Amino acid sequence: MAENEGEQGQVNEPEEIAAEDAVGAQETPTERQQEREQAIADEPVAESEQRIAEATEAAPADSRAALGSADEEVEVEGDAVVTDEDLEEVVEERPRVKPEIPGADLEVDIVIEGEDPFSAGGSPYGEDEEAPGVEEEEELADQPIAEAAIDLGANARYRATGKRKTAIARVTLKPGTGAYTINGKPLDDYFPRATLQRNIRQPLETVGYEDRMDVIARMEGGGVSAQAGALRHGISRALLEADPNLRGELKRRGFLTRDARAKERKKAGLKKARKRPQFSKR
Repeated sequence: MAENEGEQGQVNEPEEIAAEDAVGAQETPTERQQEREQAIADEPVAESEQRIAEATEAAPADSRAALGSADEEVEVEGDAVVTDEDLEEVVEERPRVKPEIPGADLEVDIVIEGEDPFSAGGSPYGEDEEAPGVEEEEELADQPIAEAAIDLGANARYRATGKRKTAIARVTLKPGTGAYTINGKPLDDYFPRATLQRNIRQPLETVGYEDRMDVIARMEGGGVSAQAGALRHGISRALLEADPNLRGELKRRGFLTRDARAKERKKAGLKKARKRPQFSKR
């Protein structure tokens, strides 16, 4: 009986599977499924018709006639609609507006080398005047100050102190013939270099009293160049004591400016301020 039941079960299995396949093949879709499939199939056609209608309303009368002829030739192949090219030709394209560039209304203020920056806008020195060059500025600096008014009484003495690096010059101006006495020696002996002599004489020459005042100075500290700078600084300060109105002109020429440049201090572990010992890798 068991053997018959096993054989009978093996025989019945393919019959049941065939029966299930037959039932599934005969199954029909519901109404809801049919509506959904129909909507999916009609969707691209409806969209294309809607776009054609909108383009026809927006286009002028001449273009509508062209659209009418194009509508007759509309062909739908699956999901693709062959009407976009025709619509682009019919619909008028809007002119492309160029975007505004920020700062386009500003004027260029670049000055090319060799051109006068005031040629177009006018010169600050006047309509017929031109800006002075480097040589003209040097000539203006060498010209004596006409507004100097120094009292040259018999007992007039004007004292000041000038400094440069570690050099200190204590200067005394008095009426005379333009002689320089530095630590009891004349200028040519104490400062034999012509460049240093010219720098020392600049303040009195600028004021115009190089032949009417004597200079007596006591120098200490520093080197030759530093002492010359300190002496010029002291003479300029003494002239300021004689006539305070000379401050503007002397300041513009740089005679009253204290030159604060000095030698940089030595650092620990270095030979000088920045010089290092030779590096040995091994």
